[in-house]
Amino acid sequence: MDFLADIMLGIGAIGAAIYCMVLSRRLRRFNNLQNGMGGAVAVLSAQVDDMTTMLNSARDAAGSSAEVLTDLTERAEASAQKLELMMASLHDLPDHPHPDMPDRVERADTGSLHLDEDAHPPAAQTRDAAPVFVSHRMMRAAE
Repeated sequence: MDFLADIMLGIGAIGAAIYCMVLSRRLRRFNNLQNGMGGAVAVLSAQVDDMTTMLNSARDAAGSSAEVLTDLTERAEASAQKLELMMASLHDLPDHPHPDMPDRVERADTGSLHLDEDAHPPAAQTRDAAPVFVSHRMMRAAE
């Protein structure tokens, strides 16, 4: 009986050794870096690193863009308030200038206002002839 138990124990040990060899070969093929799962894991790891660096750079770019956009929005709101104030002040101006009042003219060379008592065109001609919003560059080019 002892002899039979020793033979069974030997056969079991040989079977376990064969099973370990088969698993070792399969594991070696599985972890092969060129065409096995190990290569796929290595490639995915490199891609994760690349994506992390791209994500960080995109996050930085979005943060700086948000700051610039905030600054531009604040400037636009300030300009809108100034325009609203200007539009409100235009409502206070009379529609037709008084015929006895001399016109005010801005001099291009000094930028100062002076009264031009020679120029008294009718109100209808000044409305049709001169545009409402004219830049100083256009005025100098016309002269």
